[in-house]
Amino acid sequence: MSGQAQAAILGSPSRARRRRRTAKLAVRLVSYLVVTAGAAVLLVPFFWMVSSSLKELKDVFAYPPAWLPIPPQWHNYLDAWRAVPFGRYLANTIFVTVLGMFAELTSCTLVAYGFARYSFPGRNALFFILLSTMMLPYHVTLIPTYMIWRNLGLLNTFDPLVLPAWTAWGPFYVFLLRQFFLGIPRDLEEAARIDGANVLQTFGHVMLPQIKPAILAVAVFAFRGYWNNFLGPLIYLNDMGKYTLTLGMYLFMGGVNEAPQWHWLMAMSTVLALPMLVTFFLAQRYFIEGISLTGLKG
Repeated sequence: MSGQAQAAILGSPSRARRRRRTAKLAVRLVSYLVVTAGAAVLLVPFFWMVSSSLKELKDVFAYPPAWLPIPPQWHNYLDAWRAVPFGRYLANTIFVTVLGMFAELTSCTLVAYGFARYSFPGRNALFFILLSTMMLPYHVTLIPTYMIWRNLGLLNTFDPLVLPAWTAWGPFYVFLLRQFFLGIPRDLEEAARIDGANVLQTFGHVMLPQIKPAILAVAVFAFRGYWNNFLGPLIYLNDMGKYTLTLGMYLFMGGVNEAPQWHWLMAMSTVLALPMLVTFFLAQRYFIEGISLTGLKG
């Protein structure tokens, strides 16, 4: 066999590897381009919201639309904040959000731990019923729930917004946490019992640290739900001094003889969205891990 034939035979694997690497690089490049294009499309409403918040009212619906306000009206944020007592509304929102998150995390982790670790009659049936409530629209139970709170004399208070969280009313959260508990070896609990730990110590010091990604994922979901809640405060709160941020922004929609203040509304919407963005990026790694690993154990 000639030297050129041997070189061709020996060189063919390297050329094949180069072709495979080139193909993988091309696929990855196309994937990045598609994801970047999709992200750009999804960011258009957010960019328009920020742009509108820096315009004068007459320029919000100008045609052709101006994507970049010149000059930017930074005072819109201060004017909107002063037009409505948003300082008070911010305190109310933080109060409801913190209490609701604490109640939801506490109740859902306890219920999920019970479903994952304890055997009792009807456990699977109860868990199935719990998951079935996810298919029940919130509006179906709206009127009966309102009547219950009215009969208890708790309308125009924060109780209807917070107290239900103590009943583990988030079936998706219970499911997510239960799946993580099922993935933890029982040997850890047995070792804790041998060392003299009781049930609460085992739960708090052994089990909870193992499901930290799931807890942070639930915390992000719960924070988003309470921070952006509009329907609950709209139904149960009548006193303007108890309004939350979302309900306070509704005042910018104007009355019978008043035009909506769209630039102020967009400014406060941007402010309201910032905590959500910061929370997601700070907990992004644990949040994605908590969602992606759900369902690995059944």
